[in-house]
Amino acid sequence: MTATYTFDVFSSLDGYGSYGGDGDWGGYWGKQGPEFLDRRLASFGPEQRMVFGAATYREFVELLGPAEEPPERFDPWIARMRSMPTTVISSTLSGPLDWPHATVAHGDATEIVARMKAGSDVPIRSHGSLALNRSLMAAGLVDRVQLTIFPVLTGRTGEAPVFGGADDFDLELLSCRTLDGGVQELVYRPTLHVPA
Repeated sequence: MTATYTFDVFSSLDGYGSYGGDGDWGGYWGKQGPEFLDRRLASFGPEQRMVFGAATYREFVELLGPAEEPPERFDPWIARMRSMPTTVISSTLSGPLDWPHATVAHGDATEIVARMKAGSDVPIRSHGSLALNRSLMAAGLVDRVQLTIFPVLTGRTGEAPVFGGADDFDLELLSCRTLDGGVQELVYRPTLHVPA
């Protein structure tokens, strides 16, 4: 059986995955609430393996600190994410990595993830890692896109267009939730669009 791979990503309404250093947004654009935090923790409850690209790994270490940071410093879902076995796909990094339970994998990302999916007995999830996940979507390796849209427009300060440069995809909506009266969680099954 092949493990399910979920591309889990946060976005502003206008499609940006982060905001510039000159913005005043704060984490999660300052819009997280108790329903969002509970839902995130529930999403990370089951055993899973995390996958990051090198750039996201470096950003997380810079933002969250080294492996020995105490878990109570973070939102519970982030502490849970940090406790999961993690594979960082990189051509430049070498181990040991400054992230709990992380190993580095060198080589072609699509081949690495295809092998992981074939051999994993737990689902696989990647949070962020935009370029990596766009290439995995193009290769047909992403089974779910979990898109959490925050009720903000970041036209002036937005950075990292979530799907900028991606191929065309048809999306089948599998579930949707409204959290804290404004945050939308949408889960899709992506299929590469074939023109008629």
